[in-house]
Amino acid sequence: MDFTPTEEQAAARDLAARVFGDLATHERLSAAGTGGDAELWKALCAAGLIAAVAETGLLGLVLLLEEQGRTTAQVPFAASCVYGLLPVARHGSPEQRERLLPGIGDGTVVVCGAVSPPSPVRATAAGRLSGVVPAVPWLRDATHVLVADDRRRLWLVRTVDARCEPVELTAPWSAGRLTLDATPGERLGGAAAGGGTVRERDDGVSPAVPDVPASGASVPVPGTSEAAPRVPVSSPSAAVPEALSAGYAEGVHADVLATARTAFAGLQAGVCAGSLARAVEHTNTREQFGRPLATNQAVQLRAADAYMDTEAIRVTAYEAAWRRDEGLPYVTHALTAAWWASEAGRRVVHTGQHLHGGTGADLEHPVHRHFLWGRQLDAYLGCGDEVLQELGELLVSGEGGT
Repeated sequence: MDFTPTEEQAAARDLAARVFGDLATHERLSAAGTGGDAELWKALCAAGLIAAVAETGLLGLVLLLEEQGRTTAQVPFAASCVYGLLPVARHGSPEQRERLLPGIGDGTVVVCGAVSPPSPVRATAAGRLSGVVPAVPWLRDATHVLVADDRRRLWLVRTVDARCEPVELTAPWSAGRLTLDATPGERLGGAAAGGGTVRERDDGVSPAVPDVPASGASVPVPGTSEAAPRVPVSSPSAAVPEALSAGYAEGVHADVLATARTAFAGLQAGVCAGSLARAVEHTNTREQFGRPLATNQAVQLRAADAYMDTEAIRVTAYEAAWRRDEGLPYVTHALTAAWWASEAGRRVVHTGQHLHGGTGADLEHPVHRHFLWGRQLDAYLGCGDEVLQELGELLVSGEGGT
């Protein structure tokens, strides 16, 4: 394993760090509230950073998302790459790649996802979708939504054909309600696609290996509401959606979920690194009894534990991303990264807030945004116990590869 970035990956990471550092300031983030930053999104697309992911791979994306996480920048970078660019590039037909990838790369096409199992969405042979899914993050900025049905088939749905209603959130990620009343979209995935294994079910359906939630479409977000918003999905139209390729791609769904886990783990690594950096700065400048807080052993030990947790998140995300780029089995490695990002990420953002003392309780302080992002990513990635259970089942059955 060699996680040393290539020249292209390093250049993209450094450029992303400059763009995020210049534009994702605390003042701009506060002004944006729960909405996205259109100016920052345009700057990222103009710099070619979205399109570059097709060349730098998932490891390159993880490096870019680390920089986003450090600043908690309000752009749908992870969602559009994970649910749009990478799936279409790997599993789409040549025509679909030619038609969709340029738009995703320049930011005119923004994709969000509602793909986590078990999905209540059903698709008929006539091209009708029906069912109810939870709130869809970044829907207000999206032009397309990647939706999974109950057989783990993926469909691209245009939001222009749907009714989108905003959902108010107290956490810093925007979401929306989606109601489909037109053509549901186009099928993603073909028989030649790989990346997963098959397990027979009692109903005769052979879906990809089930994954715990990795997208924000399936998990209630802490601090938003007591009950997660429900999104009715129905399509009375008899129009048949365009298939990206023929046949049932057993590994597409598993690949998209594992990719999402890895990418969001990388984002969490950046969120934790940013939170810890703020805590280090605060404890080095804040004095108590005539000396900086950072000279206290308890503060040093707490910060050291947070640093080791952050590095564990980073290295497991790097490994999973590297394995995908190398064409190696990586489903279990993505689960490992998700577990570290969920469990350790929660510890780190709590530490970052606690080391700020009373300042950390201020909802307007920048460190509080890291806390909210960390907790929200914890929910996206799934409960640590659930992730471990699925990881154990895959290891015992041998379905997750080596």
